[in-house]
Amino acid sequence: MKLGIGLHCLRQAIVAKQMTPLDVIEWIAEVGGEHVEIVPVGFDFLEQPEMAESIRSKARQVGIEVSNYCVPANFITADEAGYERAIELVKEHVDITNRLGAKRMRHDVASRPISDTSILNFNRDLPKLAEACRIIADYASQFGITTSVENHGYYVQASERVQSLIHAVDRDNYRTTLDTGNFLCVDEDPIAGVRNNVSLASMIHLKDFYIRTPDRDPGEKSPGWLKTVGGNRLRGSILGQGDINVREIIRLIKSSGYDGYVSIEFEGVEECLSATKQGFDYAKRVWNEV
Repeated sequence: MKLGIGLHCLRQAIVAKQMTPLDVIEWIAEVGGEHVEIVPVGFDFLEQPEMAESIRSKARQVGIEVSNYCVPANFITADEAGYERAIELVKEHVDITNRLGAKRMRHDVASRPISDTSILNFNRDLPKLAEACRIIADYASQFGITTSVENHGYYVQASERVQSLIHAVDRDNYRTTLDTGNFLCVDEDPIAGVRNNVSLASMIHLKDFYIRTPDRDPGEKSPGWLKTVGGNRLRGSILGQGDINVREIIRLIKSSGYDGYVSIEFEGVEECLSATKQGFDYAKRVWNEV
């Protein structure tokens, strides 16, 4: 297992201009991270193409790897021309992944309003979604890059929907970026979701949440809380300090034989450097204990 940190964990510091993305990469190495996962914060590779080489060089300089590059996409479009444009745009991001020196890329697949995320719509959309992902995976294969879908965004979030998409794409280099906490957004038990999908993972995110049922709703004006499909509330927490049984999830991952990249994800309201470091240290300790 190679434990690292996602760039966007330090989003607060980057947005506040306390740190640059390159500063964050240096910080990750200083705290013991073995890799950085790239989610653009404060920059856009398409507008600033030189950033890819800057990130690759900085990672090489401080002795860590660039593990994964995460990009948005939505293949549910108004017409065929939009569908083709969406595919071509993700191919451009495959090229960026190659320039970063990474061998993994997570791209989103589809988004619908929560009211439209039924299994009926998913099954209707699945063939077109799978075809887009297949085209991109085939394009990425020339670079030795594995593409993946993350369980987020409500529509392709439940473990069985992720499985259905991966099996429909039917490519060895198409897997899942497995976020251990995100199953809660569709009210699926994270332990069950991880158990279902860990064998399909090319990348793993460790995440924790505070969970509140509707009778304990903190209110619309409370910062950082999001609503699940079933009406519960979630707020990102420091890893190991929320309501998810992270220790059991780490045990499941380790016992599965997974030995690839694992990233800490912090999306809470606490100060980001301390929170991320606490989560990183927790994950490292628990991995060695279970």
